[in-house]
Amino acid sequence: MLRNYSNSRTLGDNIRLGTLTAFTAGTINIASLLIFLSFTSNVTGHYAIFAAEISQGNWSQVAVVGGWIFLFFFGGFVSNMSVINLNKKSKYFAHSLPIFLEILCLLAVGVYGQFFYEKTLGETEALVALMLFATGLQNGLTASISNFSVKTTHLTGTTTDLGILASMFTQKKFRKNPELIARAKLLMSIMAAYVLGAIFSGLTYYSLEFRVFYLISICLLVVIGYDFYKINLRHFQTEYRYYKIYHKPTFIAFLYYKIHNKDENRTTSRPRTNTKLAFSED
Repeated sequence: MLRNYSNSRTLGDNIRLGTLTAFTAGTINIASLLIFLSFTSNVTGHYAIFAAEISQGNWSQVAVVGGWIFLFFFGGFVSNMSVINLNKKSKYFAHSLPIFLEILCLLAVGVYGQFFYEKTLGETEALVALMLFATGLQNGLTASISNFSVKTTHLTGTTTDLGILASMFTQKKFRKNPELIARAKLLMSIMAAYVLGAIFSGLTYYSLEFRVFYLISICLLVVIGYDFYKINLRHFQTEYRYYKIYHKPTFIAFLYYKIHNKDENRTTSRPRTNTKLAFSED
């Protein structure tokens, strides 16, 4: 989900990443709307407010809204900086770091809101700013690693693209195009997940209030944990294959062997033979 990069990603990689992050984006957006009366998963409306405040000469509000827009921009900047600078050292770390920072931001909002929030204007503006930075991190990451195929914090471009695809599918030649079909599946999964996240947030907020941000953080941990599990499982299996081929035991290979070959202990051991690898020369 996070390991693969750009054109090496499959449709399944993008759908898994898109649905999980779109679900969290929808949850964040509705939660912020109900709590702070402000959208935080996109900045389209904030640009309109920014222009209106300039025309009215409310310079303090111009600074606040301008700061919100900058933090969303800065979140995308930080995400892509992580991807392009840390990618050679560890793709997983480079791609998971922005999600980890987003989790920290959301946990900070949840903890502060649950225990310290007094509903002042300054507190509200600061928490909205933190959430915009968090969603900027998420949107920047998904766009960066998917070659701009996955954007999950807003549905403006998604709805436009689906409209274009729907018009193209009126012709038979486009309905049989596998790339267009895959694109439509991805966009529809993102849209459905975003709406489901928004519905979930609306249904659970009144009972959970700020604790809803803890649930969102758990969803993001699933995104990080999925690839962590896959990477370690692959390493686990590689160690076991190394043991089977070269008969050099390692601790991980020993554990894998005990888990998956319990019945082999009951069989008679075969005499050891010299094993050649498939790629070894005669």
